[in-house]
Amino acid sequence: MLTDRQAREAVEQYREEGYAVVRQFVDGDEMIRLKKETDAVYAEGLKHHATFRHGNLNFQILPESDFGQRYVLQAYWFSWINSYFEQFRRNPDYLKLLEGLIGRDIKQIAQQLHWKPPGANVTGYRFHQDLRFRNQAAFDNVADATVTTGLAVDRATLDNGCLQVVPGSHKLGYLGLSDEGTGELMKGLTAEEELRKVGIDPATIVPLVLEPGDLALWGLLTVHGSSPNRSQHDRAFALSSYVRADTTQRGEWAFRDGVSVPLGKTPALCKYEKLFEEPGPMYDTTAWWK
Repeated sequence: MLTDRQAREAVEQYREEGYAVVRQFVDGDEMIRLKKETDAVYAEGLKHHATFRHGNLNFQILPESDFGQRYVLQAYWFSWINSYFEQFRRNPDYLKLLEGLIGRDIKQIAQQLHWKPPGANVTGYRFHQDLRFRNQAAFDNVADATVTTGLAVDRATLDNGCLQVVPGSHKLGYLGLSDEGTGELMKGLTAEEELRKVGIDPATIVPLVLEPGDLALWGLLTVHGSSPNRSQHDRAFALSSYVRADTTQRGEWAFRDGVSVPLGKTPALCKYEKLFEEPGPMYDTTAWWK
C-alpha cells in the first residue's frame, strides 16, 4: 500500500524534476495477478491479424508477413474487455498519489500497455514530449492538469528499453522534438545533436531502471524516450494518463470527489478524434514501419 510519505515525496520530486518514481507501488500477490492479466490482454491482441480498433479499444499489431511472427506492440483501453484492469485503473493508491497534483476529481485520458518483444526491432521511441498527443483546444491548461503514470510489469533496464527522462525539461516549454515529417516516434532514434539544438545535454538523461511493480510519473512537457529492446526478454509497461476533471469534457471518469467511478455503457471521447464517426470494429493494415 502506498504510504503518505511516498506520495508526498513523489509529488515534490515531480514538481521539481518533471518526473518521479514510486518503488513497489504494486507488489506480492497483486503483482502476480497483474502480470497474469497483462499476459491475457496480449493473448487477446494476438487474435487479430492487423491493428484493430473498436471504440477506444485498440491493439497495435505487427504482422507475421513482415516480422516472421505476430507481435502486439500496444493495447489501448483494454478495460473494456478486462475487468481486472477496469478496477485497477481506479485503484485507491492512484488517488492518493495524484490528489496532491490534480485534486480529487480525476478523469482518465489514456490507458495503454506497451510491449517490447525481442525480435520486433521497432520498439524504440524517439525523445519527445507527450503534449504533442493532446488536442489542446479540448483542454484548459492541459500541461499542468495532466499526469501520466507508467507501471513496470516486467523489469525495465537499459538493455530491454526502459523509459529515459530529462530532469527539469518540463520547465523548458514545448520543444518540438521529433515533430518533423510524419513525426513517427518508432522509426529511428533521436540523435544527440537533436537534443543539443533545443538546449538539452544528453549527459543529463536519466534511465529509469524499474523492478516489477515500480511506478514512474511524468508530465506532458517532460522530455522522454527509450531505446529498442536489445535483450532476449520482453518488457511490458502499463501506462495511465490522468487529468483534472474540471479542465476538459473529455476522458473516462476515474474518481469523482475521491470516489472511484467505473466505465459507463459507452466509451467517452478521449484521444481518438474519430471515435463517434468511426466507432468500429475495424482493421488498419497501414505498414507504418516501412
